[in-house]
Amino acid sequence: MFIDTAKIEVRAGNGGDGAISWRREKYVPDGGPDGGDGGRGGSIILEADQDVGTLLDFKYHPIYKAESGEPGRGQQQFGKAGQDLILKVPVGTIVRECESGAAIADLREDGQQFVVAKGGSGGKGNVHFKSSIRQAPRFAKPGGFGQQLKIILEVKLIADVGLVGLPNVGKSTILSILTHARPKIANYHFTTLEPNLGVVDMGAGRSYIMADIPGLIEGASQGAGLGHDFLRHIERTRALAHVLDMSGSEGRDPIEDFDLIQEELLEYHPELPKRLRVIVANKMDLPGAVENLERFRHEMTKRGVTLVTPTERKEEEILHPWKEPQEQEAALTLLPVSAATTEGLEALRYELWKAVSSVEKTNLTFDEDIVDVEQFYRRDTAVTVTRKGHRITVSGEPVANLAKKLIINDGASVQFFERSLEQMGIMDRVRALDPTEDDVIDIEGFEFDWL
Repeated sequence: MFIDTAKIEVRAGNGGDGAISWRREKYVPDGGPDGGDGGRGGSIILEADQDVGTLLDFKYHPIYKAESGEPGRGQQQFGKAGQDLILKVPVGTIVRECESGAAIADLREDGQQFVVAKGGSGGKGNVHFKSSIRQAPRFAKPGGFGQQLKIILEVKLIADVGLVGLPNVGKSTILSILTHARPKIANYHFTTLEPNLGVVDMGAGRSYIMADIPGLIEGASQGAGLGHDFLRHIERTRALAHVLDMSGSEGRDPIEDFDLIQEELLEYHPELPKRLRVIVANKMDLPGAVENLERFRHEMTKRGVTLVTPTERKEEEILHPWKEPQEQEAALTLLPVSAATTEGLEALRYELWKAVSSVEKTNLTFDEDIVDVEQFYRRDTAVTVTRKGHRITVSGEPVANLAKKLIINDGASVQFFERSLEQMGIMDRVRALDPTEDDVIDIEGFEFDWL
């Protein structure tokens, strides 16, 4: 099953807490603090893998958690770091932040990685807080929280050539013959319910990837039929081949069919029609095809569209890819074929190779610029200071991280807690609410009277 979108939540591991520990050795009566640091939390990393072809696993496993770091130990021993979690995704995967839909990564190269959630930092042990005036610190820094994010994974196929056209014009049959792929083929609309890929072998170590893009009908760019789901799969293609039923076997006019598909491509993005290189006039073995082909040529000429006839294949052009000169007038190759009899398909194989070779491979998409993912984490780390009656509540991840290691009956620990709140600017926000002695300050469950 081809699954090309999935919504998941990633949760990096928390950092381990720093240790509160004291040296306990023979003949060392006042050994002092020796608490070690906690280990960092594991991060979650997305990695593009050419051997992964679908997001099926993510569809049924929506939450991923990395390993947390271990707490520090006595004798200044560090806690073990949490193991990173690497999630393999198909090459061509766009990563989006779920709420905004903004693209935060585009994994278009095999082996490319993206750290989507960083593990929390390890806390500092009490050995770090020893000073000349504080010989026995009974507090340590807690480990940081791992980042959490809800994301959407969206695959955009990476193919050199995309076959576009209305349903039942022969795209799947052409793909199966040129690439030996085995798509489902039948004589009814929407036989192809998912994109199919195949590799066209040109010999001498040359090849290109062909994709059959299903579901294009009128209104596809606005979501009609299957087209809204699959139009994005032609964003990365270097060249498009428009397959027409030139016989009009289903009562359609090939000229109208051509205009309809081109309009849908234009509606989706203005750059897409410019990628059209080859018009495949299929079903030339059926009655009426020859007459329709001449009518099609005449109409395109009236519109000022330059149509060229395929040239004879030369072996040296296979070994050394043909490049279209910059000064050459833009033209479309019109190639009559019959997928049923395979007539003209060898010439099509060569013409598509020429089209692919004339365009630099970039694998770019039409997405907006990739944005910095860090801005989305700040939503989860914001500190809120609110008043309700005589209660002022302070909450948020940074405060919770600080409060979880507070020892309320230890003066040094409380001083460290208060000093940290001042440094974070939180106490200034509390004072801005004009607290009085009747108010209670609730900081992540710890309640203090305002003095």
